Amino acid sequence: VSVSLECWLPAAYLSIYPIFTVTLAIIACRDTEHHDKEKGNLVYLGIKDKNLSFFCTETEGKPTLQLKEIDIMDLYREKTSQKAFLFFHSMEGSTSAFQSVSYPGWFIATSSVPSQPIFLTQERGLTDSTNFYLNPKN
Repeated sequence: VSVSLECWLPAAYLSIYPIFTVTLAIIACRDTEHHDKEKGNLVYLGIKDKNLSFFCTETEGKPTLQLKEIDIMDLYREKTSQKAFLFFHSMEGSTSAFQSVSYPGWFIATSSVPSQPIFLTQERGLTDSTNFYLNPKN
């Protein structure tokens, strides 16, 4: 599934990739080791046609969202999932939320301040948005 999402890439990539609307690739994870039906479907997130996949890691004691140069389909084909690249995709009404599997309770978010990169947050429903409208693309 590919969807259009206007977002700012994580800070490390702002100097490499210009700010633009990206098309996300969302691919289901076949490995059920981290499955939790209550939290949502296990998915990998990447940027379509860019060989970049989102993952979560700890930086300076805090979970952060980053991009790694790896094809999302390579992650999909692996028999054992890579936890850092996994997200729970949940539907909340007509919106989607993406929670890190590696860092439970941390969600992908966009800032209420314009021109900021997407990031991980534990604070939901305050100033930053953790819910996204996804527009399917062919």
